Amino acid sequence: MKKILVLEDESNIRSFVVINLRRSGFEPIEAGTGEEALEKWKVNPDICLALLDVMLPDIDGFEVCRRIRASGSKMGIIMLTAKNQEIDKVTGLMTGADDYVTKPFSPAELTARVDALIRRLGVDDAEKSSTEIVSGPFLLNTRNRTLEKDGQRLKLTQIEYMLIKLFMENPGKAMSREDILSAVWGSDFTGELKTVDVNIRRLRIKIENDPTEPEYLTTVWGYGYKWGY
Repeated sequence: MKKILVLEDESNIRSFVVINLRRSGFEPIEAGTGEEALEKWKVNPDICLALLDVMLPDIDGFEVCRRIRASGSKMGIIMLTAKNQEIDKVTGLMTGADDYVTKPFSPAELTARVDALIRRLGVDDAEKSSTEIVSGPFLLNTRNRTLEKDGQRLKLTQIEYMLIKLFMENPGKAMSREDILSAVWGSDFTGELKTVDVNIRRLRIKIENDPTEPEYLTTVWGYGYKWGY
């Protein structure tokens, strides 16, 4: 799960951002001051992106950005500003920010900017190039296309392997049946959506302790499924 540093001194705005990032499958790391953000960053070197508020009670977001960039870090940085002034946008970009979002913003706008920047930086590609994905008791080896649970190899069909790979690469992300069908069977597949449900049921029999009460591959009612571990 990708870690995102959220630096915002107003707790209600920070909570709003954190909730929506979690819903999108990210792991938010919260900070209310610039100094706290820098400390959180030091102990979480795998943070891939930072959302930095400009106006803070101690050092401003521009200075936090400068210090992060001075270390040589190439993490994605998006500035959050309440001002709609061109100078703030220019200052943010000049100090090393990759993008900016002006308050007030919608959850859709923020997550779209985050997703776009992560794609641009190649974070997804870097993660997916790894030969192993670990999630709870599961170990997926993408080189030899195998899945283990608690050290025991599970026998999967090719479709089941592609399904589990899709979910383990997108932990916490709710995916519609249409998205799953397109990703696994291809955009030109003309079969019915229930194809997804049938194969999910088969996969659950192999991976869940109790397929009737799934704890890993959970249902998002009226929408689709997500890897919920």
